[in-house]
Amino acid sequence: MAKKKLKTNKAAAKRFKITGSGKVMRYSANQRHLLAHESSKTKRNRRGAMEVSASDMDNIKTLLPNL
Repeated sequence: MAKKKLKTNKAAAKRFKITGSGKVMRYSANQRHLLAHESSKTKRNRRGAMEVSASDMDNIKTLLPNL
């Protein structure tokens, strides 16, 4: 019997990227709309990618087996 292939969770693949060293990167939430009341500092700090917390790392790597 043939071995079943692992499938990548496509929703997770669109949200997370794995770096060459194995870290999982994500983007901040709350950047899409309703930003008029936020300070410039808050909006600036939400730009760019950040590393996923260690407690979530195992779950995300399970969703992304081939990356």
